[in-house]
Amino acid sequence: MARYSYYPGCSLHASAAEYDAATRAVFGRLDLQLQELADWNCCGASSGHALSPYLAHALPLRNLVLAEAQDQELVVPCAACYNLLRVTQAFMAANHEEARELNRDAEEILGRPYRGQVVVRHVLEVLSTPAMLGAIRASVRRPLHGLALAAYYGCLLNRPASVSFEENPEQPQRMEKVLAAVGAKPLPWPARTDCCGASLALSRPDLVGHLVHEIVSAARRAGAAALVTVCPLCQANLDGRQPKGREMPVFYLSEVVGVALGLKGAAGWLARHLVDPRPALRAYLA
Repeated sequence: MARYSYYPGCSLHASAAEYDAATRAVFGRLDLQLQELADWNCCGASSGHALSPYLAHALPLRNLVLAEAQDQELVVPCAACYNLLRVTQAFMAANHEEARELNRDAEEILGRPYRGQVVVRHVLEVLSTPAMLGAIRASVRRPLHGLALAAYYGCLLNRPASVSFEENPEQPQRMEKVLAAVGAKPLPWPARTDCCGASLALSRPDLVGHLVHEIVSAARRAGAAALVTVCPLCQANLDGRQPKGREMPVFYLSEVVGVALGLKGAAGWLARHLVDPRPALRAYLA
């Protein structure tokens, strides 16, 4: 059994609890053990980096130091958390005076410095390795044949390119590989990496509404029955800001995989969505 440290982040303990539950269930079925990072703290997305450059790196750094102490790769489900952790790793690796000062502060507060030894992986990165794709195919109990899905990466998972685990960050393919492994039909469509505007949800709802409309419309034109994402900020934004009467379901990737694997908790995860996704999966939940 492979073992990982696990950083759920704030969203997965609250508004995106279904993403957390589905991720834990899928990893368990695939014989991957997740050990939640003890005493983790908020990474600061989206507010921390907007308020203080120091906090933008200090908050993720504390989690990195905690993860190093567990001596396991750190798995992260949230694209925003993943982005900040990886950006902070690059900031520390540059080893300029600000980074050294921050590390001195970390050692003083936590009793140990950051040594740059922890590997941070997104949930999608783990599930899309050749070995795990094979394990997923072998574990499918309800193949999602005929289900057309639009994989939505958003703007944080692959930007800047230095944080990306994709072969081509501008044309990511990992989510499509996982969807194909469970029998679904991943669609080519143009808005896969567009920003949904989640960080402006309160300050510019007019702009965010326009962005959401453009993304959902693009998925609908491509023939999608639903969107699939790996970012709780994107999911909440897309799920809650669609015009009434023409809503499209927005799944988390681990939910889709969990349904295909026949996991018992799937109905509970899906019931938490604002746009009810169960009609799109009715044939696969029976």
